[in-house]
Amino acid sequence: MTAKNFVCSSAEPIVQTKAGKMRGFQVNGTYTFHGIKYADAKRFQMPTEVAPWEGIKDALAYGYVSPMLTQDQPQMEVLVPHRYWPMDENCQYLNIWTQSLEPQAKKPVMVWLHGGGFAAGSSIEQVAYEGDKLSEFGDVVVVTLNHRLNILGYMNLSAFGDKYVNSANAGNADMVAALKWIQENITAFGGDPDNVTIFGQSGGGMKVWTLMNTPAADGLFHKGVIQSGLIDGFLDTRKTDSTAIVKALLTELNFGEVEVEKLEAVPYPQLAAAYNKVAPALAMQGEYIGGNPMPNEFYVGDPREVGFTEHAKTIPVLIGSVFGEFAFGPGVPNKQDATEEATMEMLSQKYGSLTEKLVTQFREAYPDKHLTDLLFLDTFFRIPTKDFIEKKSVHEEAPTYSYLFAYEFPFEGGKIAWHCAEIPFVFHNTKRVPVCLIPGVSDRMEERICGAWVSFARYGNPNIPSLPQWPACKPGDEATMIFDRNCVVKHNFDHALMDTLLKTNPKLPFLPSNEAEEEGFILH
Repeated sequence: MTAKNFVCSSAEPIVQTKAGKMRGFQVNGTYTFHGIKYADAKRFQMPTEVAPWEGIKDALAYGYVSPMLTQDQPQMEVLVPHRYWPMDENCQYLNIWTQSLEPQAKKPVMVWLHGGGFAAGSSIEQVAYEGDKLSEFGDVVVVTLNHRLNILGYMNLSAFGDKYVNSANAGNADMVAALKWIQENITAFGGDPDNVTIFGQSGGGMKVWTLMNTPAADGLFHKGVIQSGLIDGFLDTRKTDSTAIVKALLTELNFGEVEVEKLEAVPYPQLAAAYNKVAPALAMQGEYIGGNPMPNEFYVGDPREVGFTEHAKTIPVLIGSVFGEFAFGPGVPNKQDATEEATMEMLSQKYGSLTEKLVTQFREAYPDKHLTDLLFLDTFFRIPTKDFIEKKSVHEEAPTYSYLFAYEFPFEGGKIAWHCAEIPFVFHNTKRVPVCLIPGVSDRMEERICGAWVSFARYGNPNIPSLPQWPACKPGDEATMIFDRNCVVKHNFDHALMDTLLKTNPKLPFLPSNEAEEEGFILH
């Protein structure tokens, strides 16, 4: 057995960044730097570069994570194991894992944008986000980052002063600042600033496509991976008038209408409590309450609605979703024992007169799946993802690749993939998330998925020898890699099935709104 090795001394590993020297540590050949400050910012204002320093700063502890509007409640940790960390709005920190500190190494850079909508989450929130195994397996530089969230990152105060001109997108501006920091410094960590891929899941996937349509980020990244990052009705950007929410906040905090600047100094817990009190009623009235990026001169808007910018058209995209996005709750325990009669009864209760048609289409799309899985098949991410693929693949400047993660987990007699379920495979971290593990199966799945993501980051093409040939999508021809025990590529494989499912008028397990508690629940 190979001896484990740890290095951290006054002499190494030390890296010179633009602002000063940083010290990290090395474990078994992987260099790790935790908690590097990439920017500073005053509340509601644009980020600025960090001030230079003398001497050597330690990068040996994760940086603060953005405060949340509501306290997270651990639940079903066996499915998505979490970690919790001290919070502070001074949260512009990033972490780096790399196999080399040689400037000439020029390794692909993979920058992870965390989930949690735009309201919650952090770069270390999920155990599966740890970047060492991905860096080792793929010989890539992995970066994860924190940025401002919720009211700190996405509240429009632009009508109340020029310094707040982009407060509605401050969180995304933080990410642009991080990408700029990476451009200027990643060479010293063995990375190639001309080969940067941003990838994210759920809210992180949303961050990928919003940054694609953010001109300030043009040239700061070169490829995008969107994992379960499209859901209709979540990013409602039609409302931008913040007068009502800001006035309500001021009144709740006993400030006058001309005292908006006082919001900059209110302790965050007090500000969050005031927001949580006044926002729900305004949301019910259809008023803007912040919480998401807002189209303006900084952010062009949703590319599915306003089109892709000329630069966005040139970005290769790998995009997909999972089989049962909202399938966190109990499935059908020991479903293999369910009789066909019982199965059809369950399906009929949910789908009514469309049941037989759905059964036929489901068996055609998923011949290896148990029929009870149809009860939990996702439409809410899959349909808008399909729409994004159709609209992006029209632009031949760069390829668009489609996937669907359909792996079945060894939980309660066989559980279909849920929101976040693919992340341990992407990060080569299944051993950190034991629910993934099936002897002789999960290792191969991990090698295939992680290998495809790394190949896409390196070459802009996810094809690897252990997978079937995976063509890019074309208008009218969605070639989808289905990741399962048997990985296959199918063309337009579920389009008819999705069309029929839409006719059943599927309902989200929450009421569409921007309330932070719901954002955290859905997209955490």
